[in-house]
Amino acid sequence: MGENAKVTFFKCIQDSQDYGSNDEHMVSRVFFVLEIGGKKFDLYADIKQTVGSDYETGPIEVGQPENYRGPFNYRAFRDAAEKYYRSLVGSSGRGIRIQGGKNIRMRNNTFIQSMIAEFEVKEGSAGW
Repeated sequence: MGENAKVTFFKCIQDSQDYGSNDEHMVSRVFFVLEIGGKKFDLYADIKQTVGSDYETGPIEVGQPENYRGPFNYRAFRDAAEKYYRSLVGSSGRGIRIQGGKNIRMRNNTFIQSMIAEFEVKEGSAGW
């Protein structure tokens, strides 16, 4: 038996050199509120994607939430963060629609869009 976690994504800053973007990787940051165990945490996590890969289908790496060490379900979070990111950028993106955009590079775009994800965190599960 576990408890439920609620993640409310509210902002994404896409491909920022401030977060480590370079000629090989685009690093974006998603900001969210985590509600778990009656507490709220304002957090962020980085999303890394290879430059030139497809925004919709290219592999992305979702980092761990910064400065949070409590119980967590990383796999469920990773899936939700990827869904949120891809909902903002790509051919069906709400923020910027890109079709076949393998050679397009956009930097420092800020998206303000809310998305809620809820998932179970098993008792005693480590953050990572």
